[in-house]
Amino acid sequence: MKNEMVLQFSSKSKNESFARGTVGAFVTQLDPTMDELTEIKTVVSEAVTNSIIHGYNNDPNQLIKIICILHEEEVELIVKDTGSGISDVEEARQPLFTSKPEYERSGMGFTIIENFMDSVEVLSDPGEGTTVTMKKQLSKSKTVCN
Repeated sequence: MKNEMVLQFSSKSKNESFARGTVGAFVTQLDPTMDELTEIKTVVSEAVTNSIIHGYNNDPNQLIKIICILHEEEVELIVKDTGSGISDVEEARQPLFTSKPEYERSGMGFTIIENFMDSVEVLSDPGEGTTVTMKKQLSKSKTVCN
């Protein structure tokens, strides 16, 4: 089974919960555990928040795009923005690093994403935006009722 959803929305902080809920609802058709669903929703929140704060500098007139692809037992999430981009991706992925210390951010966004997903790829070009591709294999330990 392969199923795909594309979601695009304004880079407003209030849309973070919309994105999180929409992706969560779409993923439920794979019957994830509650922990898996919580982790997926959390990484959506982190990636969207990064786009809003770091990519777009809180400019609500920009757009964020999420592509969610469901494979047999794997969720693939792609979060894209066309914002400022990241000049040093490896530095940005370090725990506690933040480009906006004035916002009192924890700098743990990428660390959380990497801990909850099986693979994370960050592609970014300064001045052109960032694409974060995340994959998570869902557990196969579900009980089947006949």
